Amino acid sequence: MFIYSYQEVKIAIVKKKNYPAVKRKYCREDFQVKPIEEVKRLATFSSLGVSAELTNILKDHGIYEPTPIQEQAIPILHEGQDVIAQAQTGTGKTLAFVLPILEQIQPDGYAPQALIVTPTRELALQITSELNKLTEHLTGIHTLAVYGGQDIQGQLNKLEKQVNIVVATPGRLLDHLRRGTVSLSEVSLFVLDEADQMLQFGFMPEIKEIIGQLPERRQTMLFSATMPDEVRALAKRYMTSPRNVKVRGSDTTLEGIKQMVIETTDREKQDKLRTVLDQFRPFLAVIFCRTKRRAAKLNAALQSHGYLSDELHGDLSQSKREKAMKRFREMKTQFLVATDVAARGLDVEGVTHVINYDIPEDTESYIHRIGRTGRAGSEGLAITFVAPKDRKYLQAIERDLKGRIKRKEI
Repeated sequence: MFIYSYQEVKIAIVKKKNYPAVKRKYCREDFQVKPIEEVKRLATFSSLGVSAELTNILKDHGIYEPTPIQEQAIPILHEGQDVIAQAQTGTGKTLAFVLPILEQIQPDGYAPQALIVTPTRELALQITSELNKLTEHLTGIHTLAVYGGQDIQGQLNKLEKQVNIVVATPGRLLDHLRRGTVSLSEVSLFVLDEADQMLQFGFMPEIKEIIGQLPERRQTMLFSATMPDEVRALAKRYMTSPRNVKVRGSDTTLEGIKQMVIETTDREKQDKLRTVLDQFRPFLAVIFCRTKRRAAKLNAALQSHGYLSDELHGDLSQSKREKAMKRFREMKTQFLVATDVAARGLDVEGVTHVINYDIPEDTESYIHRIGRTGRAGSEGLAITFVAPKDRKYLQAIERDLKGRIKRKEI
């Protein structure tokens, strides 16, 4: 779609129902038409090769334009090529692989044709929910979530029926493979989601065993927020001439989020954190630590001072992580002390504050962290503690964000 005239701009604004944003993006301040060469091309799902049927379903759900990760990945996947996509949660990556999968599924097939492996039950349920929203309007496509903590007999019963797409966590999927209750022999589409989180949780041996049972002729899609060496090695070993796609979380992630820096020392940090919690009185807050050990230690310290806190990190079992998330969502706890990877995909309504107890070492992680607040048009506050040894990380973040973050004295 191209917008070349005043009238077409006006129509686009009305259709989008997003008057200020579209006006800022495509019009001068006086709402005069831009010269043709200045007008940006608007990608549409149709222009990416998404079918009219799926495009209309997306519109019914209020989704009109692809995100950058979708715009880059979908055409490549439609060509049947393998893709390594570096993108954070919140960039629309789920639809980036779900739409090409739905275009290729044969409704008449009985055995699973697509396998999506994700590290946690919560992510498996989120992806399954996205699929179900789309497939309820499609005939003959059935999705099943397979994860631990769920009645295995119920899963067995569902697996005896037609299942086209399986969304699974590694442990429970391997359980079914060893029982012979799931066959991967017909899988032609394989997604490894949150690959770096798989690594953090120690799932790489399970992932390699699962891949070993897939057909060699398949299309593989690897999605990861970061690309540590182990993930790159996995891609090199199991993927065929993959295309690389990288998208940073949009700067609009920071809209509605007030940011501040509190300078401190390691010795003072815990006392200053308690002062911040008492002064700012968050409704719900996520407090980020760099390591699992530091998260556990800080949570214990907060609890000893009477704060309603809980911890979320990779040393916890899946059931304990789920219980911690449930308590936080139900506001039985007020503060969630978490590591980056454990909080991947964390989307809790009502988070008013994000506190970087330990500053992240790169801008991508910073944006991902503070994006846990300021959701759905609400305002949020991101507070980052910076010790003298952390200043190089702060300088890099400010350089990437092209601005100085306000300092606050406590």
